[in-house]
Parts: sequence; structure tokens; C-alpha cells
Amino acid sequence: MDRKEFLTTVGKGSIVVCTACFLASCGYDSGGNPAAPQAPQGVDFTLDLTQSANQSLKNVGGFLVKSGVIVARISSTDFSAVSAACTHEGFTLVYEQASARFHCNNHGSNFSSDGKVINGPAAQALTKYKTTLEGNNLRVFS
Repeated sequence: MDRKEFLTTVGKGSIVVCTACFLASCGYDSGGNPAAPQAPQGVDFTLDLTQSANQSLKNVGGFLVKSGVIVARISSTDFSAVSAACTHEGFTLVYEQASARFHCNNHGSNFSSDGKVINGPAAQALTKYKTTLEGNNLRVFS
């Protein structure tokens, strides 16, 4: 192999490596697709529904985001807690009571109240967390 051929080969290899590093640093996987955001792990917090910061959960359809988790009141007795970041590009979701779904206002992905994908562009379900209500205290945990 002569010097020109060697430098060409090394240069092409460097371009491939740099491109892969660039995509990874910008939140893309090795295939050039947006990487899904990481869902919070080890979730365990309690919301006192009598506190003003948590008042939205007193009404059916109300929701709030805490510690990377979106918590919504689905019915008078049921709550849903899922990862708050859309699995498409990580934008924060909202809960839409009329359609009982989590919605991404940025690209239009929709998820059922248990976090399953209804329509994309998101392809990955949301992480679902457990909830228990004791009196006015709602516990959200993994």
C-alpha cells in the first residue's frame, strides 16, 4: 500500500468514527434515529393532595409533572403515572382527559393511559409506575 492509499483509508475511517460520535452526542442512536430518553429509575415519591402544588390532581383529568414522571387523575379513584418525556424526542407530555391519553404537543405522538403507543412518530411505550392512594397521600413508585 502506498502513502496516498494509506492516508485515504485512514481518513475515511476517521470520518466514520467522528460521524458516529457526533450522532451519539446529539441524542441519536448508531442508525441515525433519535435516541429514546431514559425514563426515571428508582421512582418513589408521595404527593399530598391537600397541598396547593398538587391541587390539579383533585379533579378527574388533572395532571402534573414531578421528577420526570407525569401523574394524571384518570377517574375518581384511579391515577396513572408514566415517564413524562415522549419516547420520540423527549418533549414533555400532557394529559388529555377527553381522549384519556398522554399527548406530545411537539410531534403529535399519543400514548394510552397505561403508556402504550397509540400513534407515532414515537415507537416505544412510556415507562409505567405504580400508584397507591391512602387518604390524601398519593404514592408513585417503581
